[in-house]
Amino acid sequence: MTDALKRLSDEGVAIWLDDLSRKRITSGNLAELIDQQHVVGVTTNPSIFQKAISQGDGYDRQLSDLAARKVTVEEAIRMITTADVRDAADILRPVFDATEGQDGRVSIEVDPRLAHNTKATVAEAKQLAWLVDRPNTLIKIPATMGGLPAITEVIGRGISVNVTLIFSLERYRQVMDAYLAGLEKAKAAGLDLSRIHSVASFFVSRVDTEIDKRLDGIGTDEAKALKGKAALANARLAYEAYEEVFSSERWAALDKAHANKQRPLWASTGVKDPAYKDTLYVVDLVAPGTVNTMPEATLEATADHGEVSGDTVRGTYEQARAELDAIAKLGISYDDVVQLLEDEGVEKFEASWNDLLKSTQAELERLAPAED
Repeated sequence: MTDALKRLSDEGVAIWLDDLSRKRITSGNLAELIDQQHVVGVTTNPSIFQKAISQGDGYDRQLSDLAARKVTVEEAIRMITTADVRDAADILRPVFDATEGQDGRVSIEVDPRLAHNTKATVAEAKQLAWLVDRPNTLIKIPATMGGLPAITEVIGRGISVNVTLIFSLERYRQVMDAYLAGLEKAKAAGLDLSRIHSVASFFVSRVDTEIDKRLDGIGTDEAKALKGKAALANARLAYEAYEEVFSSERWAALDKAHANKQRPLWASTGVKDPAYKDTLYVVDLVAPGTVNTMPEATLEATADHGEVSGDTVRGTYEQARAELDAIAKLGISYDDVVQLLEDEGVEKFEASWNDLLKSTQAELERLAPAED
């Protein structure tokens, strides 16, 4: 084992695990990852919970009780997922305290079927924050057009947020604007800004998957030479935008009120193409003040053979622009790609949520007590 994870942490990258299950909590595995692998946070999504609930018997006791009470499947999911997030938050609480709230956080997502409904998203975020009832929770809200005003409203109420499903640079700037507007709202309401935190989850690998497919369709040597370039270029230019926004006069006024920067979080960092190194979206996106949430396989790969050689983001902006420009000149529309990815992202989360409903319903029926 190298000490790549320690070097990554020393470079200012917070390492979060993109996974959670009851078994991971009760077996001590999560605590071990925190202690030995520099993990300082956890992200979840419907796919993660669907997999956890459908495998093994770790949820049987709670599911039996829920089945006996004849709760709805939606209520059962909320009880199960918030219990896991609450327990994980308790395990991470020492990290939260040691970093003054920066890390030690666990994310839980609003029902993805509400992605385009602002009022329902706000109501769901409030409910989740109340149910989990831990200061080190982040409520995940998608960066859809309906999600943006919800982000402002929820931040304005003092609830910390993980903004998810960001693919485009324009949308990322809108997310940062929504966060600042939320902080300004919270400040006007007299809330303590130092207690409000946020990350902006900028998705990485899916950009390469879609653009590489289109480059393969073109098939020229010029097109092939650009494969595997788009996702890193996109993320690096997102960091440039982050630096710009959080050095602005608007930010300075909030900074004086002890507000926290909204950190960029690199999401979807598992490599989809086996032709690429399995640590690509980790070691090539090293920059201070960022978060990288990794599936366990990516975490293990980075620990085993990741080569962390300092900042690999700042100083790359002109090259990144040139690479995206070259892709555009081949007739691949950036705007079309990122809109497609957002639409697909919402659809995938909705499909995962429906799978979660089906899996949980099946378990409730399996464990339901016999009728007298």
